[in-house]
Amino acid sequence: MATLFSTLALYFSFTFLCFHLIAASFSPIDHYLINCGSHEPKTVDSDHRHFSGDSTMSFLASTGTISLTDANRSPKSSPIYHTARVFTRPSKYKFLIKNPGTHLLRLHFRRLISSSLDFNNAKFHVLANGFVLFNSLSIEMGQDIEIVKDYVIGVDSDVLVISFVPIDKSKFAFVNGIEVISAPNDLIADVAQYVSFDKNEQIHGLLKNGFETVYRVNVGGWKVTPFNDSLWRTWVTDDEYLKSKDGSSKVHFGGRINYQDGGASREVGPDNVYNSARVIRSSGDSVSELNMTWTFPVIGGYKYLVRMHFCDIASIARGMLFFDVYVNDNLAYKNLDLTSVTNGMLASPFYADVVVDGDSSGVLTLSVGPSNMSLPRAVDAILNGVEIMKINNSVGSFDGEICAHSVLKSWKKGNGSFYPMLAAVFLLLIAFVIMHRRRAGATDSGTWWSLPTEIPEVNMKYSNQMSSNKL
Repeated sequence: MATLFSTLALYFSFTFLCFHLIAASFSPIDHYLINCGSHEPKTVDSDHRHFSGDSTMSFLASTGTISLTDANRSPKSSPIYHTARVFTRPSKYKFLIKNPGTHLLRLHFRRLISSSLDFNNAKFHVLANGFVLFNSLSIEMGQDIEIVKDYVIGVDSDVLVISFVPIDKSKFAFVNGIEVISAPNDLIADVAQYVSFDKNEQIHGLLKNGFETVYRVNVGGWKVTPFNDSLWRTWVTDDEYLKSKDGSSKVHFGGRINYQDGGASREVGPDNVYNSARVIRSSGDSVSELNMTWTFPVIGGYKYLVRMHFCDIASIARGMLFFDVYVNDNLAYKNLDLTSVTNGMLASPFYADVVVDGDSSGVLTLSVGPSNMSLPRAVDAILNGVEIMKINNSVGSFDGEICAHSVLKSWKKGNGSFYPMLAAVFLLLIAFVIMHRRRAGATDSGTWWSLPTEIPEVNMKYSNQMSSNKL
């Protein structure tokens, strides 16, 4: 029993040591964690991160907002989902940016139970740095559903503005939590491989765009929580996306992942992604003809960045693994040899970025399988992780064909009709008074009064008091 406790203590000590080493490897210059609607200076979330209440900070640049606390807090949910900030008109947060460049932006949403507001009326747009991030009408936001919207956007100024715009005056917007974190320089490369049915070519200029992470999958492994990721990301298991398990198997690696300068870093992919995988392995003298295929529902009309994570943790020697990679049934890489891109080192991570078009089928497929150079009695295909990121469309939107300028303009147009109407009524009253005076003047045209040349002192004081009051 004592040995068991000693082993467990050693394991947990090692786990916390690894976490602190991982966390210490990346220290972002810009690091804002905001618990929206909270009056508490600090709130510790379920992953042991410290969020600051927006009621005690100066990030909220709008007035007239509402701070709500959940009337029926769920003990299973993170504390940041127990409060929310509600907006009944366009409102914004402003974050001072010390390190211009690529930033991570995460928004947290969960509907609260409130006696004063019906969250079924929460219909809104969210804007950031000229991008339309999403329209709440397009996502399911049930009562007990926690939603994290995850983006990578470039910020080239010293301020990042995030705006929440209700769709019309009878609706409202809300948010539970906001994260703004400066990203590592190598998180998104400016170059990728564009693959379609008739093209396979290198493209440049990726960093001019923004990215929304729609899938982040740990292939063959367990769920990775933000606590075990230096960028505080969540990686889900691949089981629901794997089309068929026939011919594939999971492998796990207990050794050291060999990160190299110039290659994938822990910020690109953590150890817990690279130390597990699915593989196809030949057991006899013939090479398997099976492919491993994953399918992901996507929205047509957008381009997607597909990032595939590879780390050969299964081969017994280098130079024995060759395989083909397909995206949307189009060949992306032929006879991929991982040791040729990792300086001949096993258990060394490598990632490949491919840009594809989301077609009308609504499905994005990814396959790996043996090539004509694969060897018998060896590993013939491997995949460790997948990330799929939506790229903004031509109007700078991740959700529809409306641009940020049009969102703000539509609010002003749809909700500013009261003021023109008031002005019109005022002008009609003036016209009525003028017409009335003209008629009175025509009736008694022989009589007129001159203005007094001297104004009594009491009237002067009253006039000055009135003119000093600013509307």
